[in-house]
Amino acid sequence: MSAQSNPTLLVTGIGMTLCAGMLFATMDGFAKTLAATLPVMQVVWGRYIFHTLAVGSVLAARHRGIGFLRTRHPVLQFLRGMALLSSTLMMYLALSHIPLADATAVLFFSPVFVTLLSVVFLGERIGIHRIVAVIAGFVGVMLVVRPQFGGTDPWLLLPLGAVVSNSLYLMMTRRLAGREDAAATQFNTTAAGAVIMSVLVAFVWQPPTLAQWGMLMAAGLLGACGHSLLVKAFAVAPASLLSPFLYSQVIFASAISVAIFGDPMHPLTLAGTGILIASGVYIWWRENRRRLTVRPSTPRR
Repeated sequence: MSAQSNPTLLVTGIGMTLCAGMLFATMDGFAKTLAATLPVMQVVWGRYIFHTLAVGSVLAARHRGIGFLRTRHPVLQFLRGMALLSSTLMMYLALSHIPLADATAVLFFSPVFVTLLSVVFLGERIGIHRIVAVIAGFVGVMLVVRPQFGGTDPWLLLPLGAVVSNSLYLMMTRRLAGREDAAATQFNTTAAGAVIMSVLVAFVWQPPTLAQWGMLMAAGLLGACGHSLLVKAFAVAPASLLSPFLYSQVIFASAISVAIFGDPMHPLTLAGTGILIASGVYIWWRENRRRLTVRPSTPRR
């Protein structure tokens, strides 16, 4: 029995994906708390520097050296890191002004937007079903942002900008898959951003309290652990199974938003979030339906 057909490993992969979603939502909760008292750039610095130190330490111990620093695609790795850094900066700035649930819901328009970018930049063709899913995703975003319903918050434009950056990050990650050493890609996810933010943070630095230092470190470690869990999850279970469970982050973020920050949940936000999740899952299903179909005549090994 292969690893990806072992029921125990499949359940383990799903569990790790759900845990990663919870860790990412908690990380953003810490970021929102910190952004109320510290400059956003300093919060992003903490998120990146502690993430990079944690990942670098683990990779150095695992590979018994710093060979993971070598990359065959330095420009693409740098651009990928900058795309993620831009997304993080916009998200954290937004979190200092809008509910965590709203910002997270809008960010999860990224899988739908990636479909559009694949058509424009990769020349991929999409059928009517995925076109409908893309339109539905757009409707979902509009319900969350509510540009014509009298409740528009201009800060919601920042998560929309983060969607563009995050989608470019996902596209470049796809481009590197199979062409670059996994350890190099894992380290370079935040390495360049950590260096750049270490320079820029000097211009806005405020001495953190002991509690703030703890939250800055926690945000970085939660991000590192979340990414590590996803890497392990996708190593033991197929992406076609795990992808829908990535949306658990939206659910966890909504729970934290209401329970910790006391944010109200607008009915249109709930409706838009549901449509976003449904459209993303539908696009995933259309792309993987052949692999999900098991023919009765196919023997099990």
